[in-house]
Amino acid sequence: MVHTHFVWSHGGNQVFLCGDFTAWIKYQQMVTVEGSSTTFMTICDLPPGLHKFKFLVDGVWRIDERQPISEDEYGVNNVVLVEQPQLMPQTLLFDDGLPVMDIDSYDDRNHADVASTSGSVPKEVEVELTNDDIETTCRRLFKHFSSYKAYELIPDSGKVFALDDNMTVEEAFLVMHEEGFVIAPLWDATNLQISGMLTPSDFIMVLIELQRNRAMGTNSVHQFSTISAWKEGKLQLQRRPLIKVDPDDSLSDVAIRILQNHISAIPVVYVQQGSTCPQLLHVACLSGLLEHICRHFEHRINYLPLLQHSIGGLPIGTWIREIGGVRELRTFPPNYLLSDAYRLLIDERISSVPIVDDKGALIDVFSRSDVISLAKGNAYVHVQLDQTTISQALQLVDKNARARYGICTRSDSLFKVMNLLSDPGMRRVVVVEANNRCVLGLITLRDIFNLIFRDFS
Repeated sequence: MVHTHFVWSHGGNQVFLCGDFTAWIKYQQMVTVEGSSTTFMTICDLPPGLHKFKFLVDGVWRIDERQPISEDEYGVNNVVLVEQPQLMPQTLLFDDGLPVMDIDSYDDRNHADVASTSGSVPKEVEVELTNDDIETTCRRLFKHFSSYKAYELIPDSGKVFALDDNMTVEEAFLVMHEEGFVIAPLWDATNLQISGMLTPSDFIMVLIELQRNRAMGTNSVHQFSTISAWKEGKLQLQRRPLIKVDPDDSLSDVAIRILQNHISAIPVVYVQQGSTCPQLLHVACLSGLLEHICRHFEHRINYLPLLQHSIGGLPIGTWIREIGGVRELRTFPPNYLLSDAYRLLIDERISSVPIVDDKGALIDVFSRSDVISLAKGNAYVHVQLDQTTISQALQLVDKNARARYGICTRSDSLFKVMNLLSDPGMRRVVVVEANNRCVLGLITLRDIFNLIFRDFS
């Protein structure tokens, strides 16, 4: 049996679902989705196959014209094709616990032409990419996203929280670390509103300010006192309203607002009619949108021809100089200073940089979100940014937690990379040579959506 979601988004007081899986005699009541007064949902366990159904809305039989329809001698019904889930191949692990492709068993016989010599970049046998492949995929995905709403990103169970903006910076830092979150909405209790988002970039700027304080003979963050005080100082030069989405906004709206505003996540906020107090329902991010794509098209990627192409032939990602691209990939040696690394990430608006050895082989990845690990044991209070290396800082990162990055080769398909990035904790995939793990490129969540929504990003 397969969990199957049914949605009616056209309003009503009472909505029931009925179909061939209920023998057309039983009615399953649907419930309103939190944050929407017009959308009803229910879940049924169905056997694989084609199933017909209808909605009974306030005593009237209805079909949803936005969903697939079938007409026969018995009338017109909505239909759903339920497919048997297929087990995906297990991802292999290196000793450091990071999921990667099976490099050791890479088939040299079938890929003899991609083996590289020292100092050279392997050539790829690439299926020709056409503009039609890109346009067709982008058009179909945009249409698909436009037919789904933000509330559908909200998990069936889980928690969402906001930090009181009167918390101290130290308290917020610790809570973020203990809860395993890298971004959090801020709640303004005085004005009863979501006032902003707390991000790793905020903590990096706090650490840079701490470093400046030490140079002046002080060593505290008390001047920031609360998150609101820190944010107020940060926004003195530029202030903009909170960027948010409504649960009835489309997934296209969610993606476009994230991309156009250069943010990593966006709160889904609902204000009930007649009320001025907003309800925080969810924090939407690009990985959730990507998981939606993978889930809906896993068994029909032929519908999206771009997903079948290998990433080495696509206009996506950041690459080393030998390969070329719009922007050259930056890498760090393990002894790179934390102060220099943070300044580069902030100044050049980079989310992460691969760490490589003297031969260019991948050791680790340093990212903005790793700053949260410095809250462990209040390590950030004692860290000297200009005396600490990124390798030393990464020793505080819990490597047994969620994988922080994935690994692939240039010949891997875009769909495989998207599957890796759909993991909530994995925001980037490093492209390496199969035989020696030399770094060739980096693909992030934003890269994927800049390609898909290239007319809007």
